[in-house]
Amino acid sequence: MPRRVLEPAFFERPATEVAPALLGAVLCRTRGGTVERLPLTEVEAYEGFDDRASHAHRGRTPRNEVMFGPPGHWYIYLCYGVHWLANIVTGPVDHPGAVLLRGAGDISGPGRLTRALGVGKVENGRPAAPAGGFWIEAGKPPPPGEITAVPRVGVQYAGPEWSAKPWRWIWARPATGSAHLPRPRH
Repeated sequence: MPRRVLEPAFFERPATEVAPALLGAVLCRTRGGTVERLPLTEVEAYEGFDDRASHAHRGRTPRNEVMFGPPGHWYIYLCYGVHWLANIVTGPVDHPGAVLLRGAGDISGPGRLTRALGVGKVENGRPAAPAGGFWIEAGKPPPPGEITAVPRVGVQYAGPEWSAKPWRWIWARPATGSAHLPRPRH
């Protein structure tokens, strides 16, 4: 069966629309001549200048410049000097939006995900395409009853209005007994 790579046009919408649409899509990584494929199970949206939790809230910087570029490119940044985190850029050029990939397959946690896939700084700014070795393919969307929207993680600094927004989507699969709900974070 042919696989369909998600093209930049798919990502040229607000992050809050792209994020839930990514659940069930397949995160792909080429390593050692083989392709690893994992269904996306948890994502988190960061949308525009007004979003006080977004890296772009205070404008362009060398770190967040990729967020202002074309949709469908990777925004990979180092968090706490330890974990590389993978985001896919959304929206039109010059409107900063991105979706943080928080979980795929049995991997829960954005730092664990990039570490397991060997993703880091070198992917920052690259198009999400097979030629770059890291991309997203269309998958089977989960049924609506298996999607949970909850507040984002670790953004209390943004204030109650922005930290309480249910802009994190999780795919829980009750039919299989497998839930992709992450462990509580302190």
